[in-house]
Amino acid sequence: MLRPRVPTMPAPTGIVTPTPVHQTPAPAAVEQLHTACSCQHPAPAPAPIPSAPAVRLTPAGLLVAVGGSAAVVLVVGAVLVSLLLAVAVTAASITVCAVVLRSMLSNSRQR
Repeated sequence: MLRPRVPTMPAPTGIVTPTPVHQTPAPAAVEQLHTACSCQHPAPAPAPIPSAPAVRLTPAGLLVAVGGSAAVVLVVGAVLVSLLLAVAVTAASITVCAVVLRSMLSNSRQR
């Protein structure tokens, strides 16, 4: 009725071996013969690797960054204070309920 089927794999086409990537070191400054003036000079220096541009803030950009971070701090602070206030109100209401229940139960036992 319910027979598991074993999946069949296709036959391998051959052994696949990853080719290692070798970085060849840059050749030393090689003397080249200049055809225009027939002088010898060292090979040109390799182009520098471009790096991430440095962050440069203008005074207006700095004010925007400071203002934005201050706004984030104020919003996060307001959220945390409201959460703390919610916990405090919940604890106070549970305490009041417990005191009322306790007084009701103690009055019913005394009669």
